[in-house]
Amino acid sequence: MDDIKLAKVESVRMIDRYNTKNPTVGTLYLTATHLIFVEPESNKETWILHMHVASIEKLPLSTTGSPLLIRCKTFLSVTFVIPKDSECHDVYTSLLKLFQPVSINKLYCFNYQPAKDDYPKSAGWDFFKLEAEFKHLLVPNDNWTLCSMNEKYELCDTYPRQIYVPKEATTLMLISSSRFRSKGRLPALTYLHNNKASICRCSQPLSGFSARCLEDEQMLEAIRKTNTNTDYMYVVDTRPRINAMANRAAGKGYENEAFYENIKFHFLGIENIHVQRASLQKVLEACEQKSPTMSAFLNALESSGWLKHIRSILDTSSFIANAVDKGVSVVVHCSDGWDRTAQVCSLAQLMLNPYYRTIKGFQALIEKDWLAFGHKFSERCGHIQTDAKEVSPIFTQFLDCTWQLMSQRSEAFEFNERFLLILHDHVHSCQFGTFVGNCEKDRLDLKLAERTFSLWGFMANHLNEYINPLYKPNVDEAIKANLAPQCIKFWRGMYCRFESGIHPREPLGDLLLDSKEHTNSLEDHVQHLSKRIASFKSYISKSAKKLQDATSTNTTKVAKEVASTPNEINDNKYNYDKKLSELSAADDDHPLKANNMSFANLSLNAEQSSSPQTLPDEIESVAIDWKPMRNVTACSCSTPFDQFSKKTHCWRCGDIFCERCIDKNVSLPGHDSGKPVPVCRGCFRQMQKQSP
Repeated sequence: MDDIKLAKVESVRMIDRYNTKNPTVGTLYLTATHLIFVEPESNKETWILHMHVASIEKLPLSTTGSPLLIRCKTFLSVTFVIPKDSECHDVYTSLLKLFQPVSINKLYCFNYQPAKDDYPKSAGWDFFKLEAEFKHLLVPNDNWTLCSMNEKYELCDTYPRQIYVPKEATTLMLISSSRFRSKGRLPALTYLHNNKASICRCSQPLSGFSARCLEDEQMLEAIRKTNTNTDYMYVVDTRPRINAMANRAAGKGYENEAFYENIKFHFLGIENIHVQRASLQKVLEACEQKSPTMSAFLNALESSGWLKHIRSILDTSSFIANAVDKGVSVVVHCSDGWDRTAQVCSLAQLMLNPYYRTIKGFQALIEKDWLAFGHKFSERCGHIQTDAKEVSPIFTQFLDCTWQLMSQRSEAFEFNERFLLILHDHVHSCQFGTFVGNCEKDRLDLKLAERTFSLWGFMANHLNEYINPLYKPNVDEAIKANLAPQCIKFWRGMYCRFESGIHPREPLGDLLLDSKEHTNSLEDHVQHLSKRIASFKSYISKSAKKLQDATSTNTTKVAKEVASTPNEINDNKYNYDKKLSELSAADDDHPLKANNMSFANLSLNAEQSSSPQTLPDEIESVAIDWKPMRNVTACSCSTPFDQFSKKTHCWRCGDIFCERCIDKNVSLPGHDSGKPVPVCRGCFRQMQKQSP
């Protein structure tokens, strides 16, 4: 590849802030997609995807070499000390070209091919349809209808083609409201609760100091009328009041309660994308302190304001959720309606509806409120070279707020922390086309469903890794966030994920899930063996009865023959040999024939599907004892396990493997359910040999 000036550098030292005195020495490889550091002694590999790189900094030359500091969007921070300055410069210039392409068509997703054909390219792209998601909410109905005016994105090019509006809304109202709202983002339905209260989203009105639009006022009144519970509704502006007032000077602003009847207006104070970007940068600085004291870390975290921002987002979301739960409709906007509005609308739905707390429902929520309604993923995540001021951790904050809710109500969520981390990493990786582009129209123009793989298709093959073992499906309909300051936590698992020595060796969720899977395997095995035992009992009982009846019948027959021939020679041996020869010559299958006298040769009854000879294989196919996870430090392929590696048991042999070595799922003969379960490559090959 032309962009790679140097593909391999030896004797490179890798330094992290917890291991400055004993850096690891290895070989650095630069490929078209990854930067790979290999430690020959431990065989440990550190892979850094180019698309995950946030910044590259060439530090001043030192006595040991030329240091290259790489910070990643996954919050990995690592320094490579390269012996020669010229080699460091070549790696540096190559990475500058590779980590942030100029064109969107140069992104990783357009060249990515899975290592094995686990799923087709089309898998996942048809999992979610906007019409189906609204049908789940019982829309359209008597009050809400599908608007076809945006079929070609003429009404608003950052909205989905299918938007749902009040039935009372006229064409003039829709067009005029769109023209009166920033970026044409008119009020549209995003959620309808079971009590008829709704959440609609839009952008700020172009009101300035005194401008008004009668049709926009009528549009909001039409939204209010769809809910007969109350005679008013809330309009929530997620911005601080001072920001909204400043926008009035630019001809934008907020709704005037004097013009809009029957609304209650609220400012709820979430800061803009620039404040959030600066706040996250301070969080990273707090995490990157060398040997921080308790007070230094806490002071740095406090000065970042990050947890205050997280609480502010949860507070606004809670206000919306509580209003809807009480039967009051809410219209939400920020400036353009694609950042803070997406955060609070989706979190409010997460609190209100248990469907969105499932794996499928959460993915549907992202598809609807983030992808379809035009959150600018490519700009906010810095997928390509763009204005750095447009980059902001908006989606990261949404995942953080979700994690806060999970920490408070773990039993209410089907998914675990790993699920959120996978989402975060792949939003930035561009390995899949799901999050590429800034709106639905962008994705259609790029033909992503034809040219790239879907993240949802990939995740569907790994669902067992995302299950929360504490999940209770029948938990309360709505959940509420505890906003007490001491309940808002720093998410160590996200921002300090790669720091060794501060995490448990195995996450509690992994241990619980592993125990649950082991129990499920044993119960499935017991069920199978119980059925086999019952079948054998029935088989033996019926065979014994058949033999007993046959013996009784034959005895009676012989007695009658003896009685009818009194002159016959009274020699037991002679009579026995004679009857035996008669039986052998008979054409019918007499039960006392010599070749039918053993149980093994008697045919099995209809209930028995497999022979007794297969029983040892069935018993051996299921591991009774699973190797404990605690002291396993490396896979059999020599891949070391760290705090965020998923350790997976083979259900056949009970040993522990990394994700690369346990990529097969098959049905075990000793399981009653017949469900495919994870097995290692060795067991898979052995089973392939045994199968007929």
